[in-house]
Amino acid sequence: MQQMTRPDPAPSRWSYRLQRLMLTPMFRKALRFGVPLGMIAVLGAGYFADETRREAVTATLAELRRDFETRPEFMVELLSVEGASTGVEEDIREIFPFDLPASSFDLDLEHVREMIEGLPAVASASLRVRRGGILAASVTEREPVALWRTRDGLGAVDVDGVVVDDMLARQDRADLPLVVGEGADRAVPEALDIIRAAGPIEPRLRGLVRMGERRWDVVLDREQRILLPERNPVRALERVLALDEVQDMLARDLVAVDMRLAERPTIRMNPRAVEDWWRVTKMTVGAE
Repeated sequence: MQQMTRPDPAPSRWSYRLQRLMLTPMFRKALRFGVPLGMIAVLGAGYFADETRREAVTATLAELRRDFETRPEFMVELLSVEGASTGVEEDIREIFPFDLPASSFDLDLEHVREMIEGLPAVASASLRVRRGGILAASVTEREPVALWRTRDGLGAVDVDGVVVDDMLARQDRADLPLVVGEGADRAVPEALDIIRAAGPIEPRLRGLVRMGERRWDVVLDREQRILLPERNPVRALERVLALDEVQDMLARDLVAVDMRLAERPTIRMNPRAVEDWWRVTKMTVGAE
């Protein structure tokens, strides 16, 4: 009697591996999400393979973006300038590079700020878009503290030596002190210290002259000068003023007081005063 062979219930090697793989969480997630995404990617690639379709989709997206950016709440209708004088405000409006109304998304505020700060009279600026479609530019102007005369003309400078504005005549800003010479713009703070120290003789003060781009001469009326040293010029001027207070030195017939050598100050008299001094000296010797 022939014995019947019963089938082996054990799975095949590949079936076993597939069953083990299906028990892996990562594989199940890949089947659940990866396969649909892969099919979508294939279909999308086939759809966008046509150039006409790509252009249509691109145009639609651009239109949607433009519709969003040009909504009323994003539109800038007006430029407001705060903290600037009339002339500076006109300059800012002249260089403003955008036509209004415009979308706030189209405005490069950093570029506009740099342009405004590039104006000579502007120290700093900030911009922000306010409600109501207003672009507010807040400006801090440079404050002129002196007039600087060079071969090229006359200009008002701030404490940093930046030329704020050109002047036609000294009388346009008679309230500001005058500094003259090359390099005077780089030493404005020191010049202001000297001018403050010269308060007792302010009515006679005509200005400061930068000599050799390293030191100052104080120019007074009657063509008198006080030659200050390169170092500690304020202290040297105070010594001259102390002598003047005691002896009325500057009221005498002097041309210059030379303080360049602190240990040996020198007084220079004008020729007529020297002649008178020699005449008196001879008369005194003759009388003896």
